[in-house]
Amino acid sequence: MRVGIVYIGMSNTASVCRALEDAGASPFVMHEPCELSQAQKIILPGVGSFNQAMNSLKKMGWVDALQEHVLGQKKPLLGICLGMQLLLQQGCEGGDSAGLGYIEGAVQHLQNLGCQARLPHMGWNSVAYAQPHHLFAGVASESDWYFVHSYAVQTAHTESIIGQTEHDIVFTSVIAKDNVMGVQFHPEKSGKQGRKLLENFVVL
Repeated sequence: MRVGIVYIGMSNTASVCRALEDAGASPFVMHEPCELSQAQKIILPGVGSFNQAMNSLKKMGWVDALQEHVLGQKKPLLGICLGMQLLLQQGCEGGDSAGLGYIEGAVQHLQNLGCQARLPHMGWNSVAYAQPHHLFAGVASESDWYFVHSYAVQTAHTESIIGQTEHDIVFTSVIAKDNVMGVQFHPEKSGKQGRKLLENFVVL
């Protein structure tokens, strides 16, 4: 299975590639939108600010190309960490910015959502499933995953909420709508359960 990893200069693609290889995929890093035609499935990772990432996606021509392949051709897409947040309609990190808009909602700083715990939220934490999803086949609810973030998604579209995590407040940590999926944690850094999640994505 050819899995293309979107690269806009704001992510560590090497660890994602290794994890996908362990999961049985044939990953490759995509530096240009035209390479999407070679991908059967797509990973959108990311670190840094929402605004900067969206500006890079626009400047490099990814926005229209991703829409064609994800919404038009229905290729499965998995967003990781910032990549998950970019799937929403709006973000405020680094200044207000429109997101890709695949899933209804916006991204807010955890403090603005009422979180009084130390930020960034970094380290291992559990995910409770809000509803069944094939990403988590064979992985028990409340399993621990590795997080590094200070922002979280909010969506009123409850059907898109797959998993939730508590860090002083309860926030949405897994979203999905049709062929679009996102996880706030890093599966590539989450041990056996992370590999299983990526295996599940690969065999969709």
